[in-house]
Amino acid sequence: MSVSVQADALAALGRAMKAEADGKALRKDLTKELKGIISPIVSEARGAATGMPSAGLEHDGEPLRSAIARRIVGEVRYSGRATGVRIKAKRKGMPRGFEHAPKRTNARGGWRRPVYGNKEVWVTQVGVPDWFDDVMRDQRPDAQAKCLAAMEDTARRIKLRVQTRGGG
Repeated sequence: MSVSVQADALAALGRAMKAEADGKALRKDLTKELKGIISPIVSEARGAATGMPSAGLEHDGEPLRSAIARRIVGEVRYSGRATGVRIKAKRKGMPRGFEHAPKRTNARGGWRRPVYGNKEVWVTQVGVPDWFDDVMRDQRPDAQAKCLAAMEDTARRIKLRVQTRGGG
């Protein structure tokens, strides 16, 4: 999920904070506030991942559901191609080389896999469709409004500082 807060506006705010004398502190405060806004959503998504039913047999290694949950993260970026506030399930480091596990368990069609590595016998396995998307869809409007308010507050703080310095 990407909490669309106009990436251009967030990038401009990042540049403005960088130009300020106490820009690092402003950036740290805003990042902490934005991560605080998305933190409950990350927790809810992790709960949805671990709450998926499992019919799996015992095996060595980390269980798929907990591996997916551990890799759900919230991030804030002020520059670059991925500027924005987003929650994502990272692909890297998934057990048994199943890098697309978050995507496949969230999809309606599921995925095909060989039974115990036997390339002659394949099964279709299905996760819980939209377990991630439903959480994001429910939380997005509120999170977006809170993120915009936090950005506006930071912009207002910068503007007040510029006005008080320029007026003196």
